[in-house]
Amino acid sequence: MQTDDQSHDISPFKGKTGVRRLINAFGYSLEGFKAAFKHEDAFRQEVFLAVVMIPLAVYLGTDETEKALMIASVILVMIVELLNSAIEAAVDHTSTDHHALAKRAKDIGSAAVFLALTTVALVWGLMLTN
Repeated sequence: MQTDDQSHDISPFKGKTGVRRLINAFGYSLEGFKAAFKHEDAFRQEVFLAVVMIPLAVYLGTDETEKALMIASVILVMIVELLNSAIEAAVDHTSTDHHALAKRAKDIGSAAVFLALTTVALVWGLMLTN
């Protein structure tokens, strides 16, 4: 088992605790949002859709549960897109050469985004046909 001192040797970011860790984590998250918005067309498109769909969910949902499910399904797409973009960036950082495992990783990430988008269609379809 590693002590805090040992984990700090592995990464200078691992030694932070308490409020400092929370502040750092918040800053890293903001940087991630900015990077995704700047570099990822799909994420930008999904943010613009969310800006439209979340207020629509509040307006069209008949109760708080429907509204929450509709909003959560939209947010889920953005979460999965962020993870997919992170996978793609990590794979591309490792090598931009064509490799079967790199393709598999990217295809699986894409499939996850597809399932999240399918979830939006399913949730919204069920809620709006009630």
